[in-house]
Amino acid sequence: MLWQPAKFIQQCWEDMLFLFFPEVCAACERSLVSHEQILCTTCKFKLPRTGFHNWDDNFMMKHFWGRVDLKAAYSFLYFSKETKVQRLLHLLKYKGRPEIGNYIGDLYGSELKNDGAVDHIDFIIPVPLHPTKEEARGYNQALKFAEGISEATGIPVRHDFLVRGTISETQAKKSRFERWRNVKDKFYSKNENKWRGKNILLVDDVMTTGSTLEACCRGLLDKCEVNITVATIAVAIH
Repeated sequence: MLWQPAKFIQQCWEDMLFLFFPEVCAACERSLVSHEQILCTTCKFKLPRTGFHNWDDNFMMKHFWGRVDLKAAYSFLYFSKETKVQRLLHLLKYKGRPEIGNYIGDLYGSELKNDGAVDHIDFIIPVPLHPTKEEARGYNQALKFAEGISEATGIPVRHDFLVRGTISETQAKKSRFERWRNVKDKFYSKNENKWRGKNILLVDDVMTTGSTLEACCRGLLDKCEVNITVATIAVAIH
């Protein structure tokens, strides 16, 4: 093998940075080893996966029965308070860690692709943030998740298809009815005829009451003849 001084110097520099400024696992805060990214091997292995994409009448699908007409509904992880999943979502949404969304999306996208769960999908659509909120946060966490899925599956992301018309108050402490009223009629689609008959994957970070996803689906189905599959990073089971 030929001597490559530039590559050797770069590796030495990276090793030195890692020695003095080690990256830590986003879930447990243990130092990552050189081949690990975002999560340590243990936390990655122990993620509470739902397996919903292999289960037609899963919890999420049942949640939307009689409310909106979906082709399928998936979620990658189970959400509970004071868990590593909650920590990951908190870092992604409030602590300026968009790479967590990309990473989790890539993990889930690989599973969905390997199991044939997204073979029918034409586009990935992230649930939009109002521009004011997105500017304040610096990014849309749902878009980062979508980008990760796209990286793993090769399915393109379209963030110009669904629009959030008015800003909503935070959903965190609202009841189910208040959440629904807060987002009702606040999403609409653009260029409806262009998307007729398409299969879309609508993605968001977490589903609690499902109000936001339901409002998005209604905004799409009211004017577009599309087939919707929804997917989230996590789902709260009540």
